[in-house]
Amino acid sequence: MEEFELVFPCEYAIKVIGLDEDDFEQFVRAVIIQHIPDLLPESFSTRYSARNNYLSVSVSFSAESREQLNSLYKMLGADSRVKVIL
Repeated sequence: MEEFELVFPCEYAIKVIGLDEDDFEQFVRAVIIQHIPDLLPESFSTRYSARNNYLSVSVSFSAESREQLNSLYKMLGADSRVKVIL
């Protein structure tokens, strides 16, 4: 299987799906802004699951490096509320 390699900088989209508890949305936004500080608040979109148990937070941005993305995924994935990162 051939692996696809990103060429940086590049446009990148991420969706974080997790339990809609406490400050989940604010947590996701804070982690992403820590790694991509020039994002505007309107860059984010959210959507609730059918039963409102889960919340997805999506954003597109210009990724600068593989290290930036790895760090972002690591910090997001460390939170127990996060169920899926796409």
